[in-house]
This record gives sequence, structure tokens and C-alpha cells, in this order.
Amino acid sequence: MRILVSGAGVAGPVLAYWLTRHGFSVTVVECAPALRRTGGHAVDLFRPAMNVSEKMGVLPRIEERATGTTRMTVHPEGSRRPVRADLSRIFGAASDRHVEIMRDDLSEIYHDATRDDVEYVFGDSVTAISPDGEVRFAQASPRRFDLVVGADGLHSTVRRLVFGEESRHHAFIGAYFGVLTLPNAPGLDGELLMHVGVGRTVGMYGARHLGDARALFLFRSERELDCDHRDVPRQKELLRGAFAGMHADVDRWLDELDRTPAFYFDSITQVRMDTWSRGRVTLVGDAGYSPGPAVGGSTSLSVVGAYVLAGELVRAGGDHQRAFPAYERAMAEHVRGSRAAALSAAKTLIPTSRLGVRGLAQGARLISALPAGPSRALLRLTTKSARHHDSVTVDDYPLSPVAPAR
Repeated sequence: MRILVSGAGVAGPVLAYWLTRHGFSVTVVECAPALRRTGGHAVDLFRPAMNVSEKMGVLPRIEERATGTTRMTVHPEGSRRPVRADLSRIFGAASDRHVEIMRDDLSEIYHDATRDDVEYVFGDSVTAISPDGEVRFAQASPRRFDLVVGADGLHSTVRRLVFGEESRHHAFIGAYFGVLTLPNAPGLDGELLMHVGVGRTVGMYGARHLGDARALFLFRSERELDCDHRDVPRQKELLRGAFAGMHADVDRWLDELDRTPAFYFDSITQVRMDTWSRGRVTLVGDAGYSPGPAVGGSTSLSVVGAYVLAGELVRAGGDHQRAFPAYERAMAEHVRGSRAAALSAAKTLIPTSRLGVRGLAQGARLISALPAGPSRALLRLTTKSARHHDSVTVDDYPLSPVAPAR
């Protein structure tokens, strides 16, 4: 049975790994000319995704490439006194098994686990999908597949081709984010340096193995801004406007916008669909159910979703008419919980008032200072769905290769 996966980020390679282990023939098509090494940003894997990665045999590499960020210094806007916190204890209050890793590193690790068994086609993209499984590409000749999976992110081409324009499925949650690569001038080693104000938050961090650093900008907007997700000059203009005058540190980071080798900007948007399967096509990860980049644990959810989709396909003997609905049922509660967690996280991380700014700084300090039990209790009181990502449970799909009927 031949399956096409569009997207070689995180969900695509994880799905390809499990599909090949279950006996399916997989092709992954990726529009980028090679694996993306464009800077990226740090992402989180929580316990369920860590468990999946352990089953894949890649957990040691993931832990080896962890950012190693364990300390946090928060500068509330308008205050001369920074607040210092133990970031590892804050993560420990939210999850009993967690790792932070650069997204590009994670993608590379999952790709390496599949490259000997999966056909990867870089520098091409899907342009049309027919009901009988014929797929047209921008570069290659048409090919026929039994199933097609969109793992191509928030701005999924597969979703647009099969389900219509993304505006029908995107729900803006009132914020934007930007990431840029810049020199690690402060020499940050294991530390997150944050500046927090009303409606805007920015943090700079390094990683043990990086020679540079990343700055993550988050800011609120009551309405969607007039900005295409491909219009980089306009994005940089918006970022400068949102963070102008916040702090001398932030001004220096913004100065790097004209020199940065890697920059990313987008709205914090949830993908909300009643169903993410139609005919021979289904979606996985951000393409089908993004809870919101930068705030919603979407990477961890993508890993779990890929594992569940592959497992339900093998459980159904390759019958997508049974497997796709089972996959959606298995993921529905996790998706709803992740959406709620993202909305709560966005409210906490980008405060709407001066009280919220103080609460973020002092809450982080208190949670990191308390013993594990009380810190978890405080986190639950201050943040809705605080431990949602760890509460996700999935079936154990044993390896039992099948030869599914077409």
C-alpha cells in the first residue's frame, strides 16, 4: 500500500517511521530543497511524545541535543528589579517527562531515523489530488497513491486543495510571534532572558551546542493585521512597531532584524475543523489541528497524532474508511485540551495588564522555589490545563506488519 506524506518537518517523518514499520510503502514530499536548517526555535516534547520517541529509539539523541535551558531572568517592564527563577523546576511542575529542543534538530533526528526506509523527495510540492489517488506535483510527473496525508503545517497545501482556503479553518487567537537568529552577545548559557510588558513579551536564549542565539517575540493584537505570511519586510516592520521603546536590550535585538540569517513570523492561530479526513486524504499535526504555534504544545501533539494515525491504519488493516474516523476519535479529546491549554498559555505569557505582568514574574519565582508538590498545585491554580500535555494517553500499537488490501 503506497502512502504519500506531504511535509518533512516533525509529524511527517514520525508518521513515515511508524507506517514503514507496519509494512506500508511511504513517500515524503517536501517543498524545501533540503531539510530545513534555517534557525528555527525551541519546541517542547512532553511525556506522551517522549514515550513515542523512546519507542523509535531516538530519545538518547533528543536528550543529547536538548537546549539545556534551566534558568530564567524576567525583567518586568518599568521595574528595575529582575526576577530570577529555576526554569527546570517550572517545567517539572508542568510535566514529569519533558525536553526542550530546537525544532530543526528534532526534525533532523526524526528524518535520520527514516531515511533508509522512506523515499524522500525534496524541492517539490503537491498541486492537485484526485479522488482516485492521482497526485500532481509542481516538478515531478503525476503518481498514484492509495492514501495522501498532509503533514505540511499551519499553512497546509494539502488542506487547501482538499478542504478549501485556510481562512475557513483558521481561528486567530489575538497574538503574533516572531523568531530571529542573532549573535549570542550576552553569552547566554542555559539561561532564558525575558522582558515582559502589557501585551508584549520577548525572550532571548541560547543552546548548549549553538554558536548563536534566538529571540522569540510575542505580542497581542485585537485584530488580524494586514500582513501576508510571506511578506517578510512587512513582518519586520510590525515587530519593530510592537516592541519599540521596551528596553535597551530589546532595541539591540531588534537591530539584528536587518542582519539576521533566519527570521520567522506568523499569527498565533488555531486550526479548527469538524473533520480532518476526506476520502483518501487526512491531515496530521498542525495541518489538521494546530492549537497555536509557540503556546500550545503543537510539536508534542504532532508526534502523538502521527503515532496514532499509523497505529489506527494498521489496526484497520489499511482500510482508511475505518482508520481515519478511529484516528479522529482517538485524537479529539487531546486536540480540544490542547486548544484550551494554548488559550490559557497565551493569556499568561502575554499579559493583558500590569497585574498580569507582575503575576507572571512572581508566579515563576514562586513555582520554582516551592517543593514539587506545592509547585504543581500552584501551577494548576494559576494556569488552566497546566498539565494537559502530560495527561494525554494513547493506545499501545504493537508492531505487526500487514499487507493491507488496496
